[in-house]
Amino acid sequence: MTVFAASVFDATVVFEGQELFKGRGSAQAWAEKVARELETDVTVEKVGTGWVLKATVEGEPRSWGIFGQRLSRIELPS
Repeated sequence: MTVFAASVFDATVVFEGQELFKGRGSAQAWAEKVARELETDVTVEKVGTGWVLKATVEGEPRSWGIFGQRLSRIELPS
């Protein structure tokens, strides 16, 4: 099963309409899972009051937050 279909039951916060990980630790744990699946480096970054996952996939920057208890790509303001 893909990590993107797994339920995210970690605490979240909403910042500028995006649901993000509340804690760095839980974001880091999910970053490690995503890194194994995508076979690329995945980092965590503080955005407002929460944390997002970030990576470069096929040459494109990607960011993930949470939507409906699943990892979801999000667009961050520039």
